[in-house]
Amino acid sequence: MKGNVTVAALQQMKRDGRKIVGVVVYDYQMAQIVDRAGVDIVSVGDSVGVNMWAQQSELEVTLDQMLLACRAVRWGVERALVSCDFPYGPMQEGTEAAVRAATKLVEDGGADMLKLDAAAEHPDAVRAIADAGIPVWAQFGITPHTAKRYGGMSGAAPELAGEMKERFVAEAVQLEEAGASLLDFTNSGPVAGPAVTRAVSIPVIGGLGGGPWLDGRVRAVVNVIGYLAASLDDTTERYANVARITLDAIRTYAEDVRAARQIRGR
Repeated sequence: MKGNVTVAALQQMKRDGRKIVGVVVYDYQMAQIVDRAGVDIVSVGDSVGVNMWAQQSELEVTLDQMLLACRAVRWGVERALVSCDFPYGPMQEGTEAAVRAATKLVEDGGADMLKLDAAAEHPDAVRAIADAGIPVWAQFGITPHTAKRYGGMSGAAPELAGEMKERFVAEAVQLEEAGASLLDFTNSGPVAGPAVTRAVSIPVIGGLGGGPWLDGRVRAVVNVIGYLAASLDDTTERYANVARITLDAIRTYAEDVRAARQIRGR
């Protein structure tokens, strides 16, 4: 896609049958890299708390912290659409608090769109934010945020999604009617996923438990490239293992210093 990515352009991609590429990033440097790679959506995830700041849960991330991360990513992106995750708290307080927080993330954080987790539980907030002129990427499906709603997490979440296909279709339609511009269907599975994608006219994108049956995919860049320290020891198939490359590089650097050799780099 040439030019700046817009919500309208993403919706046209669904109509044209072209897949949408989303990447979750947390910082200025990585934002520049993924934007140059040509992704369509750069999503500032609340997973920044767990992956970057050693918080125990995404629910701990505050509005101020999301603002900080969103600003950093915004400065690094020229072409892609920038989405910022809505932190836990304001939406649960009611529509007025949700709109105030949403406005802050757009005006101060530079977000083009906001992703609302557990949006199916708060359709009024989706409607209020959309009515305020802010595009909404509405998340639903089986996640830690929504586990109670669906009777708890399952080790076979995609299969559970299949059993609940009609419910998910109804929620997707409700979110589109509330004004959502995109949907984020988590743990869609190959049964509910295609059904939801056909049921709405807006793009349905997914991360965990998603697949080619959706209009696009989103994945945290730290998982795509093996950036996290945990990547040193696991066997997950990735597009790279930056953690392993970094470990080897720092070991070599340390050897050069200890051997009184000139070090590389400026």
